Amino acid sequence: MRTRAGALFMGDVMTSFSKLALSIPDQVVKLEGRGLSISDRATAEHYLKHIGYYRLSAYALPFQNRSQLGKPFLSGTRFDQILDLYRFDRELRLLVLDGIERVEVALRSILNDVMSVRHGPHWFMEPRHFAPRFQHHRFIADIEDTLDITTPGGQPQRLHQEVFINHYYAKYGDPHLPPSWMVVEIFPLGSLSRLYANLRDGQERTAVATPFGMDEAVLRNWFHVLSHVRNLCAHHARLWNRQLVIKFRQVARRHQTFLRTTDRFYAVAVALYELLQRIAPGTHWNRHLCDLIDRYPVASLHPMGFPPNWSTEPFWNLGPKGNT
Repeated sequence: MRTRAGALFMGDVMTSFSKLALSIPDQVVKLEGRGLSISDRATAEHYLKHIGYYRLSAYALPFQNRSQLGKPFLSGTRFDQILDLYRFDRELRLLVLDGIERVEVALRSILNDVMSVRHGPHWFMEPRHFAPRFQHHRFIADIEDTLDITTPGGQPQRLHQEVFINHYYAKYGDPHLPPSWMVVEIFPLGSLSRLYANLRDGQERTAVATPFGMDEAVLRNWFHVLSHVRNLCAHHARLWNRQLVIKFRQVARRHQTFLRTTDRFYAVAVALYELLQRIAPGTHWNRHLCDLIDRYPVASLHPMGFPPNWSTEPFWNLGPKGNT
């Protein structure tokens, strides 16, 4: 019988989990026993307490000999190297969230402008604007749930956290949902991405994609992947050496290096910078990325899918300061 993960079958030998939790001092002893150099035990205990042994262990893997029993650390490995790799990943997530925020806000605005001008402020309430596969009734139910509306035509059961939503219900009784420009503001990127992808009219999808400088089919895929990446960042998941489960659609011959890696961070960086150049001309996101990489030489770029000499490529527009 296949499990939910699809990895085990009935008949496979399974054992009971028997590992015991270790105290913070014992965690330090364990790391030292594996050959990790810890110059300041108090500092190590502080970070193990506030970050966690398990989370930091993912950043320790590049410094370990995983082919040997016990996964001993490579000679000369220091605790601060692991900590620096963790810091790099944390700052990388914040930089990505900053870029995705701008893209998300632009999608909200452009989608609303295109559809509400063509079909009125409550266009999203009409199933005819969406592909047959789109579960419109569930979509409306999700909005009602977010607004705490329990019956069609009803009022919110309590004040919403957004003032503009409360203002609508204080003044209007019909329709029972606010206009598009209010509703899209309470949508997460994933909902916006699905809403856009399921627009029935290809010309309307193209009208949304044009300001981004993208083919609509490509943009639908990019929004889908960026929504996944945003969720990873928002939940503090590791981004540095992650292999994405949702791949970017191959696009644009001008990004030959992008075509080689559609499921690593480099693809995220290319997609984000491509979109940001369209919606935020003069963006310095490229420079911030390069500066972050320069500050943390401990972070290997190979697991992120970066090609050799990436920063010298004209696409990144880094000038003579860009380095590899």
